[in-house]
Amino acid sequence: MEINIDKLKNTILKLNNSKILVIGDLALDEMVYGDTERISREAPVLILQHTHTKHILGGASNAAHNVSSINGGKVSVIGVIGEDYQANDLKAAFTEAGIDCSSLVTDKDRKTITKTRISGSCSHSITQQIVRIDRQTNAPISKETEQKLIEKIEKLIPEFDAVILSDYHIGTLSDNIIRCVTECAKKYSKKVIVDAQKDLNRYKGVYSMTPNYPDTQKFVGYPLKSKEDFMRAGYSLMDLTGAECVLITCGSEGMVVIERGGKYTHIPVFNKSKVFDVTGAGDTVTATYTLALAAGAEPVYAAIIGNIAAGIVIKQFGCATTNIDEILASMPEKIELEN
Repeated sequence: MEINIDKLKNTILKLNNSKILVIGDLALDEMVYGDTERISREAPVLILQHTHTKHILGGASNAAHNVSSINGGKVSVIGVIGEDYQANDLKAAFTEAGIDCSSLVTDKDRKTITKTRISGSCSHSITQQIVRIDRQTNAPISKETEQKLIEKIEKLIPEFDAVILSDYHIGTLSDNIIRCVTECAKKYSKKVIVDAQKDLNRYKGVYSMTPNYPDTQKFVGYPLKSKEDFMRAGYSLMDLTGAECVLITCGSEGMVVIERGGKYTHIPVFNKSKVFDVTGAGDTVTATYTLALAAGAEPVYAAIIGNIAAGIVIKQFGCATTNIDEILASMPEKIELEN
């Protein structure tokens, strides 16, 4: 199968036309840096002289950040924050990234999801992570908070072209929330794309999902080694959820798209060089894939754009984003795909 490069380019140019709503486990990555000073007298631990702190949007927030970088800020988020200083840091990070966070729900009994990574360096040596501190409430959201989220969802979905459900399994996306999203999306003819790691059968009524290879294999319960295995897994997910297509990301092996009608497409990685960090690449794929689908692209063309975008961000450290100009500049001159 040969891809029409002009058609692909025109689709990429339309990525900034769509408005996307991101719902899920919104998180803040707090990066604390310091220089190694000495060993503490209090305990056999390093003392760091703090140099700077950096806030990065993580979890579902990273999916929203990727959307914003591509479509110029036509994105809003719905999720839960706590009554803590991390909530203010998260909102400030959203504002800086051009993301509308006015529909956040505050729950005083929950913590704002925050991953604090403390890293140190000695002289001019490479900076290394020393410890990570996670702040989060793993219990399901309360009925009161759930109802507030549902009210926000019912109000906002008509205003957007597509919805991303980004589930890091930290309690935001309850069964009732998922049901509300899919019912509202169906009512207003909006596409829902799911990015989740487990319990993939919960997302009934979505348009597509973007699980990775290990999570898909674990969910279906058998190895994915052949085209037939992938087809079987894809159809299992589509039968369980009613989805029209499934995009399975396979790391260095690229991606596989399975569509109704028995259509299978393998998309290779277009540039395997200089892979520095795959952190957040799945969010980049989901964001660009959703933007392309919302712009009217066929699933395979949308997946190719997600593939190109992921190839850009993995050359950078940490959760990174890209934009339309970079995606256009990274397009291969010719694309032949295996069906």
